[in-house]
Amino acid sequence: MDNTYQVPRRVSATYLPLSKPAVQKWRSEGRVAVWLHIPILQSRFIAPAASLGFCFHHAESDSSMLSLWLGDGPSRLPGYATHQVGVAGAVFDENTRKILVVQDRNKLKNMWKFPGGLSEPGEDIGDTAVREVFEETGIKSEFRSLLSIRQQHTHPGAFGKSDMYIVCRLKPYSFTINFCQRECLKCEWMNLSDLVKTKNTTPITSRIARLLLYGYKEGFDKIDLTMEELPAVYTGLFYKLYHKKLPDNYKTMTGMD
Repeated sequence: MDNTYQVPRRVSATYLPLSKPAVQKWRSEGRVAVWLHIPILQSRFIAPAASLGFCFHHAESDSSMLSLWLGDGPSRLPGYATHQVGVAGAVFDENTRKILVVQDRNKLKNMWKFPGGLSEPGEDIGDTAVREVFEETGIKSEFRSLLSIRQQHTHPGAFGKSDMYIVCRLKPYSFTINFCQRECLKCEWMNLSDLVKTKNTTPITSRIARLLLYGYKEGFDKIDLTMEELPAVYTGLFYKLYHKKLPDNYKTMTGMD
């Protein structure tokens, strides 16, 4: 499908002739798809493009991207983002065995949960957890590990799309709470054992509390997914890989012996 990109990926409607002869020309050149970028102030081009078979692919705050499949059979163009990513920080102080919890304001049920929110574009998971915890509670912390991932489809809060909710274990570096009263009704350091026992919490918070209790008693290496940065196949780019800790000798091992 390399010839999909014989037409520039970001073609502006301002300069692109939207007509049947243009579509026929692209077909004759062997193009299999066309991307059409339309700034919001040029939205008048959307209707003519739709009449030629263009469909919305995605939209940003100031523009939309339309696509036209010219190849055989159903479109093989990649879809746009279908998931939103929420991240929560389970800030656990091993010295006091207390965990930072909040109750959201303006919720029908004010249950104890971990502070968190949506990850911003280009933001690492751990950075999201640290940022959201500080914004909601005033507590400074450091990312230690990834604890769990929840996948939920047809999420009402994601316009019916899928939702990924990730919980990270954080280590606190400050302890004086100064919570955001616009977002939170309550915020406190709670004994981990009390969070395990309380019924006034969400199912995922209750499960993570038990996971933390297990890690505290048996060793966090049993529950932590740690992060390592590795080079991507794309030159100059890197990615974060999360997994159970791998012993150093296994990183260089070449065989079963």
